[in-house]
Amino acid sequence: MMDSPSTAPADPDTSTAAIRLARLETDADLARWDAFVDRHPEATFFHRAGWKQVLEQGLGHRAPFLYAERDGELCGILPLGEIRSLLFGRALISTPFCVYGGAVADDPEARGLLEAEACRLAETAGVGHLELREREPHHPEWPGKALYATFRRAIDPDPERNLQQIPRKQRAMVRKGIKAGLSSRFDDGVDALYRVYSESVRNLGTPVFPRRYFRVLKQVFGDDCEVLLVEHQGALVSGVMSFRFRDEVLPYYGGGTQAARALKANDFMYWEVMRRACVEGARTFDFGRSKRGTGAFDFKRNWGFEPEPLHYAYRLVRASELPDVNPLNPKYRLFIAAWKRLPLPLSQLIGPLLARNLG
Repeated sequence: MMDSPSTAPADPDTSTAAIRLARLETDADLARWDAFVDRHPEATFFHRAGWKQVLEQGLGHRAPFLYAERDGELCGILPLGEIRSLLFGRALISTPFCVYGGAVADDPEARGLLEAEACRLAETAGVGHLELREREPHHPEWPGKALYATFRRAIDPDPERNLQQIPRKQRAMVRKGIKAGLSSRFDDGVDALYRVYSESVRNLGTPVFPRRYFRVLKQVFGDDCEVLLVEHQGALVSGVMSFRFRDEVLPYYGGGTQAARALKANDFMYWEVMRRACVEGARTFDFGRSKRGTGAFDFKRNWGFEPEPLHYAYRLVRASELPDVNPLNPKYRLFIAAWKRLPLPLSQLIGPLLARNLG
């Protein structure tokens, strides 16, 4: 059943809505949740029901997804994931490992009830903080961060027009990749992607996610989770996992080998995602979030995308200050420098134990 016993029934004298935990055990449960996501203009790919299974089975986290119901119909949803880490503390996040999250509701009452229940769950679980990852500032009164920005832009049905919209210097990088003889293809699995992705994040000093996580993503989201590989003379040099949602394409997990830089394979790779997607009907390219002051942030601006600030709101529970788990934090510099020198097999062995807690 989708309905479990109501966790926060609304006062019948003031409201007709009730908040419940979504178990999402049947196809009907999933379809009901996703039908709400599909119709609501504020919902994103990261609000989809499948993330509950991804968080639980792919990463081993508890995922108490909430929904608001009125007169038997959904009127709001709030996906949540609880991260428990000895190193980084405990948090309740909407949605961990995702760019966007927070409550999506038909009215302020439903939103308020969902968020009140999230606060109650955070208190009961004894986490350090509750975090809502929102595109719009729904909680200016809560502590927040201006660390992240997202990059989104409309794309044209004509690939050539999209290519001309890329600024000249970056367009030259794409053309160099084309002239180098690079080719792209879709892959039904994730193992090839994992090889180049794990090497790429190791080189950046970042622990890699478990291979199981990528497999569950592909299993859960099916055709809406695409893996594109880039090859040079038959050798794999880069790859990216993209999500499809409505008329949007979101390249999300991408990376390349050492050879990719000289071949401009990553530039070519993102162009191929855009080119293929626009032909297939995508009209928005979502380049995802990046931290201000990083190379990834500058890379996306070089493509002609303007940063849009993300509004991550925090409710401190047991923590006394906002979390600061990011590579720009000076206290992680030595760790990052050491991680870059790890042999790749060792980083693939140890990395997943750490990365699953970097929500």
